[in-house]
Amino acid sequence: MSTAGALGVIEEYNVRVPMRDGVTLSTNIFRPDAPGKFPALLMRTPYGKGQARHDRFVRAGYVVATQDSRGRYESDGKYTMFSVENTGDAEDGYDAVEWLAKQPWCDGKVGTFGASYCAWMQWMLARLRPPHLKAMSAVSIPTTLPDVDFTGSFRPARRIHWWMNSIAPDVKRRENGPPPHDKAEAGKIWNDIDRAKWLYFLPYAKLPRELFGSLAGPVFEWMKKPWVDPWKFQEHHKDVTVPNLDFTGWYDHCWSMDHHVNMRKNGGSKLARDQQKIVVGPWNHTGIGQRKIGEIDFGPDAQLDKEGVQIQWFDHWLKDIDNEVEDWPPVRYFVMGENRWKTSAVWPAKGAKPRNLYLAANGMLHTKPRGDDSPDEYTYNPADPVMTLWTPSLFTVPSDRTALRYRRDILRYSTTVLEEDVEVVGAPEVVLHAASTAKDTDFFARLVDVYPDGRAIDISVGMVRARYRNGYEPEQLLTPGEVVEYRIKLRNTACRFLKGHRIQVEIASSDFPNYDRNHNTGKNDFSDPELIPAKQTIHHSMNYPSRVILPVTPG
Repeated sequence: MSTAGALGVIEEYNVRVPMRDGVTLSTNIFRPDAPGKFPALLMRTPYGKGQARHDRFVRAGYVVATQDSRGRYESDGKYTMFSVENTGDAEDGYDAVEWLAKQPWCDGKVGTFGASYCAWMQWMLARLRPPHLKAMSAVSIPTTLPDVDFTGSFRPARRIHWWMNSIAPDVKRRENGPPPHDKAEAGKIWNDIDRAKWLYFLPYAKLPRELFGSLAGPVFEWMKKPWVDPWKFQEHHKDVTVPNLDFTGWYDHCWSMDHHVNMRKNGGSKLARDQQKIVVGPWNHTGIGQRKIGEIDFGPDAQLDKEGVQIQWFDHWLKDIDNEVEDWPPVRYFVMGENRWKTSAVWPAKGAKPRNLYLAANGMLHTKPRGDDSPDEYTYNPADPVMTLWTPSLFTVPSDRTALRYRRDILRYSTTVLEEDVEVVGAPEVVLHAASTAKDTDFFARLVDVYPDGRAIDISVGMVRARYRNGYEPEQLLTPGEVVEYRIKLRNTACRFLKGHRIQVEIASSDFPNYDRNHNTGKNDFSDPELIPAKQTIHHSMNYPSRVILPVTPG
């Protein structure tokens, strides 16, 4: 039985935990105010451990240790950002786990928890197999760094904001560099003064290096080559031997299902392969467990007690409590529209069949390609991009696309009103036959649920940068005017398009500042500021069957 709510908390702040090279990391430790030994839970973070006590875990009978990672806040050493290999965080995590296991108040069993960068820390240390690590709850981090963005693109609203407001202030403080030196000050300057200046800045290669302190080198390398992956997690899943409990969302830019799928196949032990669990809700990166994201309320069933589920998880693996955790389905996912939870033993869920809907004249989607359709055209001007529909927090939300009806550079293709429900589960794909007057350009494809009242709610999106359509190296520029087939993978989703709704596909060439603008020149967008318009031609006919392929479940 869990001991949730029963215990008081003993606090120890800034305990110095030694690493193998003599560097000490500042760690806050919160222990149950009770005799005996307890399992420990570790969260390592580059964002500042602060004063958060995680009381609920402690009162459930766990020692909680929160640790500033190397070179961050109260910890010693030099910080290395996760966009480069060999940061030292794997070794530091191993040493922290083993240090905790040896303390007099620990029973020798250790688990790890945390989301995003904190989840990356867990996957890094787990592949070194610390002997006392028994389970993880690494939440919401993809298997590759490029998966944080999209194919060859760069996301200024997320990346520049993150560097300048979450990472660089503490680096500059430690180096006696120019302010701001803390996240609150940096955030205020960004929101009140500088946001537009840096997002619209061109070219990004000329951003002042003092904005990033000593991180300028890796920052500029990341912007210059956003397809490079230093993480290589899928290569190292064979080294991970412990169970993991993950959470992610349909609007989470750090989609983490690939960890689950690959660990189920290639995990380093039968236990690890069998006991990977993931919960996928209608959430974004910071809204896991909430019923409402943006203006959309997905109902009371969408709300989930993440910490409560994590306590059950650790109760089983660290306390040997028989609470049926091992019998949980590997995948539990929320179907939007129907607003109902379903389960699956695998992902993608079995049973989905591909259904083609073909782009056609007059903005229609048909079940068969049209023989003699004339193509559609629009002009993409990177000086006047389609703007991202986001909240001020810069995290993805299910937006109402009717706000962009005034734009003439978005093409929309819709079914007639649905006569029965259509349930889409998995990753849709758009096959687009398009020509451009540019040597390089972007195409965005977006799946939209059009409600009877006219609302057009964003479901899933994907994009392709033309020069990377067949791989990153070598680049392949376009021949202006030549029709090219693009295969655009959209993000995974689970949505039931209800009777009376319409399924819609949007085609555009920008989504700024969620993604950087393609300059259309064929030059290096990172270093060259020139912007030119491009005329985009979307073909849809028997010869050019542009279509969306939907994974549709039966019934």
